[in-house]
This record gives sequence, structure tokens and C-alpha cells, in this order.
Amino acid sequence: MIPAALALAPLASAMPASAARAPGAAPLARLLEGRVAGKPVRCLDSSQRRNMEVIDRTALVFKDHDTYYVNRPSGVKFLTWSDVPVFKVFGDQVCTHDIVHLRDRSTGMGGASLSMGEFVPYRKAH
Repeated sequence: MIPAALALAPLASAMPASAARAPGAAPLARLLEGRVAGKPVRCLDSSQRRNMEVIDRTALVFKDHDTYYVNRPSGVKFLTWSDVPVFKVFGDQVCTHDIVHLRDRSTGMGGASLSMGEFVPYRKAH
């Protein structure tokens, strides 16, 4: 059996140091296991963002068929599993620098506002 630290080492080396230390780094690494990062894109169409997962204090992951798009918005330290992201979208796409407002899932109270980063696609390695 491979120790968890060794199994996560390749993914951690591909991330910025601050991302590798984020509380959600291990869950994100498990989600992306066997996938390879592609060239970042600036926007996602509405069809590409229907299935989203919040990774605590780490990222928003948009699952589009076999491709997972990872976005690490500014202020990601405020992002938790109990948040409901509310996107301020102009048109049919969510893009880099668009604003996402966080609402508490249980109270509905507003929280932090984050600025979206680039969307990094991860596809299964062949």
C-alpha cells in the first residue's frame, strides 16, 4: 500500500504551495486522481457548470461529463461545504473575474464574495 503522502505528492507538486496546504487539498487530490491538468480556460458555458462540488477552503469543481474544471477563486479561504455559491452571471457563461456570492446553506445569510479564477480542466489520463 502506498502511503497517502506519496500518493498525493505528484498532484501537490503541480499545485501552488498555498493550494497544496489548503484544508481541502487531500479531498481534491482524491477527486482528481488519474486525471491530467490541461490548458486553463477563461469561461464555462451553462451546460458545463450544472454539476458543481465545493471543496472546503480550496476550490469549486465543475463536472462536465469526463472533464472536471477546477476553479480557485480569490478569497477561497472563506469557501466551505455549507456555502451555496450564487453566481452573478452576465450572459450564458461564468468567466474569470466574475463574482460569486456565498450564502449559508442553513440560514440563507450572505457571506463573502469571491472573484472567479481560471478554470483548469482535468481529464482522465490515457
